[in-house]
Amino acid sequence: MASLAPERVAALVVAAGRGERAGGGEPKQFRPLRGRPLVVHAVEAFLGHPRIGRVHVVVPGGAEGRRILGPLAERVGLSPGGATRQESVRLGLEALGQADPPSHVLIHDAARPFVPAAMIDRVVDALAQHPGACPALPVVDSLRRGGATVAEVVDREGLWRVQTPQGFDFRAILEAHRTAAPGATDDVAVAHAAGLTVALVEGDERAMKVTVAEDFARASALWPRVITTGTGFDVHRFGPGDHVWLCGIRIPHGRGLLGHSDADVGLHALTDAILGALGAGDIGVHFPPSDPRWKGAASHLFLAHAGRLVADAGGQILHVDVTIIAEEPKVGPHRPAMCARLRDILADHAPRVSVKATTTEGLGFAGRREGIAAQAVATLSLPG
Repeated sequence: MASLAPERVAALVVAAGRGERAGGGEPKQFRPLRGRPLVVHAVEAFLGHPRIGRVHVVVPGGAEGRRILGPLAERVGLSPGGATRQESVRLGLEALGQADPPSHVLIHDAARPFVPAAMIDRVVDALAQHPGACPALPVVDSLRRGGATVAEVVDREGLWRVQTPQGFDFRAILEAHRTAAPGATDDVAVAHAAGLTVALVEGDERAMKVTVAEDFARASALWPRVITTGTGFDVHRFGPGDHVWLCGIRIPHGRGLLGHSDADVGLHALTDAILGALGAGDIGVHFPPSDPRWKGAASHLFLAHAGRLVADAGGQILHVDVTIIAEEPKVGPHRPAMCARLRDILADHAPRVSVKATTTEGLGFAGRREGIAAQAVATLSLPG
């Protein structure tokens, strides 16, 4: 089978619709999924594929599309869409054809954030022999036509659920759109009306379309995940004072802990554990002790920052475990409050939380009651 030259194959991502059925106050293709807009996930899939030479994105008029795409806007072509999807596709094709038109184009809906590389390969392979190619999945559920009651059985034999990207000979699909009657639901319908043969290739269940609000949860569950673990350790010596902070709880004590911030060894160790699991350095990188802004700062600010970094990366904190190493004060009476405080600080993640305490049996600095240490473990779920 002859293969298409990658530099002659373009991807056209359609992201100009209103997407109102998904709610959220903005077009669904601009709403975040795992920390990034749907359209960004789709665009990156084509930019990273070796058989796609360039990517063009159809966006709403104005600067909104460029703002949403961020740095990706410099790597793609951009043009405004129209009042309907069909018109937006035609306008995007016209923009692609203005200078050095591609030989073939893959047209994709931005509301499908997952674009498996193997599915792109199958569409491009089929275009070497056919003027059009469409990924599709066979209908496996029984079908019925009716209203309040069943009216008739619909034979599912030969029925397919079509997906995108749908690929075409560029000049053929451009001409088909120029002459198409309005009302087509996808580009295969436009191609079929123009007499173009469209091959069916194997689709992928992951290439779902986000349509309503509930689909965001479904899409998030489909996201490939990796589980990472980080550890943290911190020590502070005793000094003058009448209390210590441990895991966000103020505990009366005959001495305090010395430190640039509030010296909460539990929160410091846990912050480092989360940053370690994220691969984001340590607490000193984000909150340098040389910076006067953090003098006496409450350590829950550090832990909340680490939690936000995880969320921004599209991740989730699954579990945290903190061990306080000290002869004094006693941790047991305060453990429920400590666990509750950690859950409160990391509320967006709702992790499983554990706080424990141990002594060193009189050995070492902790055994001599010179200070308190803490170690922590954090388990994260991150995009693969």
